[in-house]
Amino acid sequence: MDTRAFGSPGIAPTWTSGRKDLVTTALGPSRLWASLGYGILNEVYWPATGQPQLRDLGFIVAGQNLWVELKRAASYHLSTPEPYIPLPLVVHEGDGYRLIIEFLPDPLRDVLLISFRLEGEGLRLYPLLAPHLGMSGWNNTAWTDDGLFAQRDGLALCLLGAPPFSRMSAGYVGSSDGWQDFARNGRMTWTFARADEGNVALIGEIEAESGTLALGFGTSPAAARTLAASSLAEGYGGIRERLSSAWRAWGQHLKLPEVSKTLAREACLSATMLKVHEDRTFPGAIVASLSIPWGNTSNDPGGYHLVWPRDAVEAGFGLLAAGEVEDACRLLAYLAATQNADGGWCQNFFPSGRPHWTGVQLDEVGFPILLASRLRELDLPDSPQTVRMVRQAVAFLGRHGPVSPQDRWEENPGAGPFTIGVEVSALVAAAPYLEEPERAYVLALADCWNERIEEWTYVRNTPLSRQLAVEGYYVRIGPTAQQGGLRGRVDVRNTPDEVVPADALVGMEFIYLARLGLRDPNDQPMRDTLKVVDAVLRVETPCGPSYHRYNQDGYGEYDDGRPFDGRGVGRAWPLLTGERGHMALLQGEDPRPYLEAIACMTGPCGLIPEQVWDADPIPQRGLTPGKPTGSAMPLVWAHAEFLKLLVARETGQPVERLETV
Repeated sequence: MDTRAFGSPGIAPTWTSGRKDLVTTALGPSRLWASLGYGILNEVYWPATGQPQLRDLGFIVAGQNLWVELKRAASYHLSTPEPYIPLPLVVHEGDGYRLIIEFLPDPLRDVLLISFRLEGEGLRLYPLLAPHLGMSGWNNTAWTDDGLFAQRDGLALCLLGAPPFSRMSAGYVGSSDGWQDFARNGRMTWTFARADEGNVALIGEIEAESGTLALGFGTSPAAARTLAASSLAEGYGGIRERLSSAWRAWGQHLKLPEVSKTLAREACLSATMLKVHEDRTFPGAIVASLSIPWGNTSNDPGGYHLVWPRDAVEAGFGLLAAGEVEDACRLLAYLAATQNADGGWCQNFFPSGRPHWTGVQLDEVGFPILLASRLRELDLPDSPQTVRMVRQAVAFLGRHGPVSPQDRWEENPGAGPFTIGVEVSALVAAAPYLEEPERAYVLALADCWNERIEEWTYVRNTPLSRQLAVEGYYVRIGPTAQQGGLRGRVDVRNTPDEVVPADALVGMEFIYLARLGLRDPNDQPMRDTLKVVDAVLRVETPCGPSYHRYNQDGYGEYDDGRPFDGRGVGRAWPLLTGERGHMALLQGEDPRPYLEAIACMTGPCGLIPEQVWDADPIPQRGLTPGKPTGSAMPLVWAHAEFLKLLVARETGQPVERLETV
């Protein structure tokens, strides 16, 4: 075997596309989460949902006159035993080969098992492993021994094969890695023993037609190897049954309406995705998505694998919609633990509670109060910590509201109907937790803010209202008084220095005023704004209607399909299809068409994306109208929105609506 690889330190590392096929984990002590995309293993998170440690583990199939990298061929089918059992089976098929692989998280160990069976004459399988330990592709060291190993800063991984690899190699990405070997030589010719301190990758050769791989993670190479070897020693069948039994027991207790086979399956999968995104190192922590939007363009350690209090509470209400009360209670306890001393929450944070972005969004202060109040309405007892959390949060709102430093899209300060609606509802919901005179004060404050919502967010006699023949409409956001209020202008982010009049921007934010019970959905201002939104933001896709966040949005792929790079063109959001469906329900319509549209806008296994493509197809970039872009998929908020709309259709009331409000 050659000793050290050439080409140090390798090309600049990136993550993988945010467009996932499925995300999976086990129910048990294991602290490992795995994502799949393009039919292979993508980022693996360990020992918490906020910490990706692997870029991907892919496969090359090779024979005498053939070599194919499966993620590039992208000819595969993915399935699970049940929508509530995230045990993915992937079948890759091409000219002369068929590979069947199943990805199995070990419930007892920080190990992912991969069973494989390769069919075809004279073929061999070559796993390609790209470690990103410590949440970065830089400064990783890779080597071969009785398996494939990598290490960085006290973190390690090990990939073992049963039967063992016949040959192995470690290299630098872009120069001496296994893919470069095949690209240059048409076969595996390099067997480098080591690649130090760089963007590294490993490859192994498997002579057997079938077998099992074990990918283990630990605080040392020995620990990672021991865990991987232990899983192999116990055997695939028993571990598979343990995982399946645990998920089956959980899934069979879901309480979801039966509408159609398609919608029922999507509902089960949506509930499962909310459950998958809960941490076990930090129970109750629910990250926004186990993905990195357009991750194949950067080495950014952030991504969406962070906790946003808003998204987490939206997931909590989704879990309540599915009957998972205990899960929502754990979330509330986690939010109480991560509250800042001043009563607010950071914009987002890692599951450990360590802040990532530290902006202030007042809806994120109000949402935990709404969840606490909803659980109280279910006759669940309040802990002293919950009571303290609510009191501190409502005091924060009283001091800093109603104008928020950031809106729900994290882009602008001002008075938005969504944020103020959440704030007013939170003030009312917090009143039972208070004594006089504080109780009377927050109720009076709620009345004051509620009465002024139109003053801050509703415009009349504008060019847009005259064009659409309506008296007026709610804007996306009313700038602060210092910025001129409704006569002011709004910075449109993610675009080249664009500033527009506040009355020219509309969004879906106003719908929450009706969802929370603060406005009659049939009032003329609501109907007029809905007419404006349908005219300005609605796009028709082959799956059905969807909506932009606001006009002139820049968060999405460019028109030519290039990924978002800080600028771009905003695309349609399935979760906004759900918000429009809620409005249809409140106005007496059947929201089923909106549910069916969301269920159609999904990936290969049913995951709901953050955004879908809403222009002409661009096949070379994998962009199809009505289907996922390279943004985050799955988006937890979108799955929660689907569940809540499905249940609201059955009950006639939004899940978030509180009796007190």
